[in-house]
Amino acid sequence: MPKALKIVSVASEVAPFSKTGGLADVARSLPKALKRLGQEVIVITPLYEPVIDKKKNRLKLIFKDIKVHLNSQDWVSVNIWRGYLMEDLPVYFIENKKYFSKSKILYGSNHDNVRFLVFNVAALRLLSLLKFNADIIHCHDWHTGLIPFYLKTHFRYSKTLEKAKTIFTIHNLTFQFGRNWWEVPVEKKDNGRRRIPHITNPDIEYVNFAKRAILSADIINTVSEQYREEIMTKRFGQDLHRILKNRENRLFGIINGIDYHAYNPQDDRRLYRNYDYRKIHRKKLNKEYLQKLLRLPINREIPIVGLTSRVTFQKGFELISELLDQLARLDLQIVVMGDGDKKYIQELKKYSKRFPEKIVWLPFEENKEKETLIYAGADFFLLPSYHEPCGINQLIAMRYGCIPVVRRVGGLYDTVENYNPKKDVGTGFTFPDFNILSLYGAIVRALETYYHKDAWRNMRVRAMKESNSWEVPAKKYLQLYKKALKN
Repeated sequence: MPKALKIVSVASEVAPFSKTGGLADVARSLPKALKRLGQEVIVITPLYEPVIDKKKNRLKLIFKDIKVHLNSQDWVSVNIWRGYLMEDLPVYFIENKKYFSKSKILYGSNHDNVRFLVFNVAALRLLSLLKFNADIIHCHDWHTGLIPFYLKTHFRYSKTLEKAKTIFTIHNLTFQFGRNWWEVPVEKKDNGRRRIPHITNPDIEYVNFAKRAILSADIINTVSEQYREEIMTKRFGQDLHRILKNRENRLFGIINGIDYHAYNPQDDRRLYRNYDYRKIHRKKLNKEYLQKLLRLPINREIPIVGLTSRVTFQKGFELISELLDQLARLDLQIVVMGDGDKKYIQELKKYSKRFPEKIVWLPFEENKEKETLIYAGADFFLLPSYHEPCGINQLIAMRYGCIPVVRRVGGLYDTVENYNPKKDVGTGFTFPDFNILSLYGAIVRALETYYHKDAWRNMRVRAMKESNSWEVPAKKYLQLYKKALKN
């Protein structure tokens, strides 16, 4: 039997402890899947005290007042708490009142670069305290991007970390550090190789975490195969396409999975009635319950379109807001749950007041317990993204028999097969161009198919039987880790 790898997963959010999006789901599910494959795994994340209840999560203080040197003159003091994702899978929380305990909002501070620099250095310091001789340090997204850089500089003489290889996973290249990269003046742009400024130097906020990770990591990967190809182009590369192209031989794509234990319509307690693909007729009972809950006209025959995502340009809300007037005149109901850009939320609020029997908007933070009920009650899941690294919402939707209507881009391209009525194959409806005509055409095709009952039922069953668990991606990550160790 091959020796288990010692794997460290580092992420800025980990469900169920903290979550703003799909990153938290990946940071929870992948370590669990790797653990089930017999690997030795630990997780490291910040302790956001207003969000994470120490008592409720049974966290135990294991190190107190640890001095962490950030450079030759700056240092901070941290505490380390330990909890568990599952049996024998510890999660270590880095606590610093100044940087992680002041707000319920995980990101958006004017000093996010300093906050996550502290987190990165403290995570590496923690590994030395634990004497955890890691084989692999898996760094998720920009918030962890200085770890590969520090391993080759600040921590290059560490005995504990001398064999560690780094994997940097790009979850969304738009986000590279604590501010919008495109707003940085040319003279302030980080070349990725200079010494990092002291934390009191304003230039610290221009350090590009993602760029430094791409230049320093042993392996880089994206969360879908199509997104890997896209980010090496100027259109999707977010000004990093050249260095990604230069490291193409170390750049890989692995599609995310979903946790089949967390998302299962057979035993999901948040549903009105549980079901599987053999008892798919019960889905209509969830539709009626959702309609009643949201004060929509109760009609099990009318199609419901559900959207659960961040309300942003990236997720296609520019198109949706332009199309709301036409959609409101169709025989359907629309349920949107998500927080984000005020401009689009104002449009959603306006149309929900004009068409209360047709359109509902729910803020995510106040209604997140209803997320899977929306998948169970809705017939379609709409996600017309401008770009989409992977997306897990469409995978969850298919698990609940909610058919995706999505743009043919990134991970949506990899995970949703366009319906072909002649061959009766496909798991959703895709469209190529980011414009309202292309989106509207896909919605019309979807609605036409909905009223062909046999074809509709077949598509739902196919979607529910799709295998999108973490088992296959976890095995692919193991192969990637072994490739890094060979390099």
